[in-house]
Amino acid sequence: MQSLSVSEIQRNLQNLNDFDVLEIVDKKRNVVKGYFLDSRYKALIDELLQKRASNRKNLMGLIGSVSSQEPDQTVDQLRDEHLSKYE
Repeated sequence: MQSLSVSEIQRNLQNLNDFDVLEIVDKKRNVVKGYFLDSRYKALIDELLQKRASNRKNLMGLIGSVSSQEPDQTVDQLRDEHLSKYE
């Protein structure tokens, strides 16, 4: 993967046209600042972000059902209680 510094991008913005994926680096501090992705990957990135949000929502629902119950419940009881919400 190619990498460019922040200052190189500021001086020559047209350099972004030559890459699909680019690592943006702060060379003074030797820190990765982020990644540049060409706009043709927007649909793929949107799909991945939606899946991530959906997975996080499902996980938070599971965490909520576990954290709000009695601490002495077994795993089977927690699973049954969680699944009963969807019946």
